[in-house]
Amino acid sequence: MIGLFKVKEKQREQAQNASRGGGASVKKQSAGELRLHKDISELNLPSSCTITFPNGKDDLMNFEVSIKPDDGYYHNGTFLFTFQVSPVYPHEAPKVKCKTKVYHPNIDLEGNVCLNILREDWKPVLNVNTVIYGLFHLFTEPNSEDPLNHEAAQVLRDNPKLFETNVRRAMMGGYVGQTQFPRCI
Repeated sequence: MIGLFKVKEKQREQAQNASRGGGASVKKQSAGELRLHKDISELNLPSSCTITFPNGKDDLMNFEVSIKPDDGYYHNGTFLFTFQVSPVYPHEAPKVKCKTKVYHPNIDLEGNVCLNILREDWKPVLNVNTVIYGLFHLFTEPNSEDPLNHEAAQVLRDNPKLFETNVRRAMMGGYVGQTQFPRCI
């Protein structure tokens, strides 16, 4: 809480300096931006995950996370996710999309992600770090019981060896059924 007061105090000082002609005006940050700034400064990501800000550090509300699983079916693949964070964060979960087309039971071909903490189980005590770990977990332990890609979930349930073959084929840039996947390995 003390850090929050320091940020507010610094903003007030900058605004006063700007009004005296001492610099540019300061954009007031929303509560969501303040919380996100705190969450990002406290990130503790797995070594196989990286975060980037394509619009620069001034736009913390839109960023990308790259996940490269070091275990499981998706070992050595690289998967890119975009995050859009609402100004009312943490009262609303971030909007997350997978930009890498992937054969996965919990990610559909349009990049929508089925992760319970992004929907009904979101709570304001959760944060971006929790979401990234949840996404990472989807690659180490895909969940066939709550699918977006029903065909992939069915194959995972009924024939794990075929599922593994399909994942490898997709990650190498091949076809699974009628769908071609971009190489991500």
